[in-house]
Formats: sequence, C-alpha cells, structure tokens
Amino acid sequence: MDYANAARFLKSYNKIESQLKILYSARPTVNFTDLVKRCTDLNITVRRYENELIDYGKLRNAIVHRAAGGETFIANPSDDVVVNIEFIEKQLCNPPPVLAALGGRKLASVFADMPLTAAAQKFAENRRKTLVVSDHGKTAGLIDCYELLGRLARLSAAGEDAGAFLAGTTCGSFAAEGRCGCRFMGAGATVFDVFEAFEREKGLSAVLITETGDPSEKVKLMITPTDFPAINRYLESFNAKAF
Repeated sequence: MDYANAARFLKSYNKIESQLKILYSARPTVNFTDLVKRCTDLNITVRRYENELIDYGKLRNAIVHRAAGGETFIANPSDDVVVNIEFIEKQLCNPPPVLAALGGRKLASVFADMPLTAAAQKFAENRRKTLVVSDHGKTAGLIDCYELLGRLARLSAAGEDAGAFLAGTTCGSFAAEGRCGCRFMGAGATVFDVFEAFEREKGLSAVLITETGDPSEKVKLMITPTDFPAINRYLESFNAKAF
C-alpha cells in the first residue's frame, strides 16, 4: 500500500510539534494534546486551530505504530486531512508577513505642523479612518476621523466657529490630545502578530510598521481594523480561517 499521505502528514505533524515545544519551552516528553492546550494562550494560530490539532494528535497515534525496528505506518489519512495539516503547519511555522498582505499601499499621513484643515482634506482624499501624524520623521500620534468629527460637532453645538478651529489647530496638537492608541512593530511582523495585537489591546486604533519597530523610524504601513477584510482575502490563499 502507498503510504505517501501518511508520510506527508507525519512530516507536518512533527514540524508543528517541534514549533509548539519551542513556543512553550516544553520538555521532550510533554504530551501533544497538553502541549496544544498550553500554547493556546501563547499563539493565535494554535488558538484558532486547537480542535483540529488535538484531533490530528489522535490521528497521528492511529496511523503510526511503534515497533522495535522503528515507526511503521498502519493507516493512510485522506487527501483533505493532509492538505489541512500542511496549511496549519505553514501558518504556524512560516506565517505570512503583514507587508506581503498589505504592502505597497499609500500611507495616509499629515505633518504635525499642518492645520487640521489638511487632515480633513486627507480624510476626503484617502477615505481612511485614521491618519498618521509625522513630526520630523518621527510619529507624533494619530488622528481619528470620528474623534475629529465629534470635536467639530461639539463646537458647532456650542455656537463656536468650527472653521476657525480647523484652521487654527495643528495636527500635532490635536493628536497629542487624542485617545488613539497605536502599537509599533518591525517589518517582520506577521498578519497573526497584528491580529493578536488587536485582540489583546482592546483600545488599539492602529498598528504601525517600521523597519525595526522603533517609533523614530519611517512608517512603512498602517493597519487598522478596516484592513481586516483585505487581510482575510489574502489569507484565503493559505486556507486560513477568516477573522
């Protein structure tokens, strides 16, 4: 009998097990199911595929027989099972970088010394919810369009001149007063690193990608929750579950 599928399955299974042991700094004797459960809090991919991984741990024991002469295949998994475990291995061991998924798009930004009228114009041009505020090459903060609209609405309700506020307030000063939180990551950040950041930090407005994750570096990419559909479309090629 041809056990090619069993060999492919075991190859991916062993890579996944090794990666989980690295994640958890586990002893070689740790049971695979226990290892998966312990790693769910450490890795978003393990968390998303926990049930499948546990099932594959049981399947591994069903297709491999240990004897004195080594391991022998006694069953052959289906094509679908092999393809799925290979995709999980790919996501866990070689996850796609976020720059591959969203790189190349124009960064929506304004300079800190510009008036808020410039920010309003940028929002209209880019159709983006958030702008990066740059101050001499460093990131000074973010401007959220809804936060700006809320301020204008309050000014209008109080009978104040909203136009004068836009013309007389710099983007830098408004960003400094705002509540938009951002997190910096290096160019090697994966799509799953970004999703996990938003999952763990509920007040996060954007993830900013620089070369090494240093805020003093030029921002290569800004990711906000509005980018999730585009990332999910990219992940379809990895057979990943949608977020």
